[in-house]
Amino acid sequence: MATGSFEEIRAEFERRVQKIVWCTVATVDERGRPRSRVLHPIWEGAVGWIATGRRSRKAKDLAHTPYLSCAYWTPEHEQIYAECRAEWEDRIEEKRRLWDLFKTTPAPMGYDPGLFWKDAADPDCGFLRLTPWRIELSSLQDLFTRTPPRVWRP
Repeated sequence: MATGSFEEIRAEFERRVQKIVWCTVATVDERGRPRSRVLHPIWEGAVGWIATGRRSRKAKDLAHTPYLSCAYWTPEHEQIYAECRAEWEDRIEEKRRLWDLFKTTPAPMGYDPGLFWKDAADPDCGFLRLTPWRIELSSLQDLFTRTPPRVWRP
């Protein structure tokens, strides 16, 4: 089932993201090879944020190909696949807002970025903006009942 309105999937998307927290994030390196790692974005509606190092392997991959894929899964076989464009947020006022967002969001979604960086102005402190071009919600139950995945495209 396709939709152009994020509001149609928002409640279920947020329920699953808050339940699962951690997702597998895949990028593609300069030689076209996929690379995965486990991260936990914070989502503000249809926009996700990842706090990460500016000199990380994923930073090098994104410099080559600015797209990544987030895959969430529960033991009950509920999934989310968010295919996104990733862009660095460089405005210091926005980086400070995101620092506070990560620090004040209750665990397990939030955490203190001060565990990794001195402050939002630290040159290695990065925030990636995830802008999805496709989000899919599916489940094993949907497969059993022949219910098509819910797919949002802006």
